[in-house]
Amino acid sequence: MTMTLVSVNVAQPIAVAHNGTSVMTGIFKQPVAGAVAVHRLNLAGDGQADLTKHGGMHKAVYAYSLDHYSYWRDLLGRDALPLGQFGENLTVAGLDEAELCVGDQLQIGDALFSISQPRTPCFKLGIRLADPRMPKLFAESLRTGVYLQVLEEGTLAAGSTVEVVARDPHRLSIRTLFDAYRKPDDPAAQEILTRALGISALSPQWREHIAQRLA
Repeated sequence: MTMTLVSVNVAQPIAVAHNGTSVMTGIFKQPVAGAVAVHRLNLAGDGQADLTKHGGMHKAVYAYSLDHYSYWRDLLGRDALPLGQFGENLTVAGLDEAELCVGDQLQIGDALFSISQPRTPCFKLGIRLADPRMPKLFAESLRTGVYLQVLEEGTLAAGSTVEVVARDPHRLSIRTLFDAYRKPDDPAAQEILTRALGISALSPQWREHIAQRLA
């Protein structure tokens, strides 16, 4: 599985108009050049607006696949989509949610990460793409990207190789988990969600979500 970091994207939260009011969001990520420091809770220069739903140790960095961009261009009828369009910190060529599993460890530059959960889209993705359908379309596509916990701080830059250096023994892929999460009444999905609770690297937030689904 060959993956390459194509773009590093950061932003500080800004106020944007939404439904007649103003909301703060850090989703308007922009590519940055050169080496970027990786801290425990984020990349240098990056920030999140709502820390109850975004950021934190288990969602310090968000990675999304460059390979999905063509799908969204076609579906949304866009000629182009700038990198960072999905609010991702890391745009990665070759990232595949069907292959990457919760707990897999990734080396990027000299920083080490663990995959902690899929992304559950919120309304701010619709703001970013100027299309209120986006949260629903995003979830249905199963193209969720992956949230990363920082195990070792360091630096990374566009062009870095993204290497899977350790595989979680449970082998529960991000796509399988997210698909099961969307079908809580399916007995097979319930079995998958129960398996997920046995993975130590799974984020506390998703443990809570799954427990609520199973209840």
